[in-house]
Amino acid sequence: MERKWFLIDAAGKTLGRLSTRVAEVLRGKHKTIFSPHQDTGDFVIVINAAQVRLTGKKAEEKIYFRHSGYHGGDKYVEFEKLKSRSPEKVIYYAVKGMLPQNRLGEQMIKKLKVYKGEAHPHASQKPEKLEV
Repeated sequence: MERKWFLIDAAGKTLGRLSTRVAEVLRGKHKTIFSPHQDTGDFVIVINAAQVRLTGKKAEEKIYFRHSGYHGGDKYVEFEKLKSRSPEKVIYYAVKGMLPQNRLGEQMIKKLKVYKGEAHPHASQKPEKLEV
């Protein structure tokens, strides 16, 4: 399987529309050889993750939830707080939710590289620019 590298600039893009396009490329649905039981997707580099946006009131109302496994171990983080701490996780969680929830999905998400700013260490792979 020959895999390409794609570069997506998230500056000013809507989180949902961006993450659906990224998930489609990671999964390989844009290729003619797509098969749901195989990982036929390509690598995706997302830059400027700190400049992604949400529409409407979602920026104030969106909450990320996780659980520690213990009683009363609920952890809640608001969107704005997570975006200010680590904006890479906002895109990572959105894309991960759109991939299969099994070993195949875990393999696909490893091909996603998200960076807060413009700089990324993948110039030697010669990524193609991909519009969203």
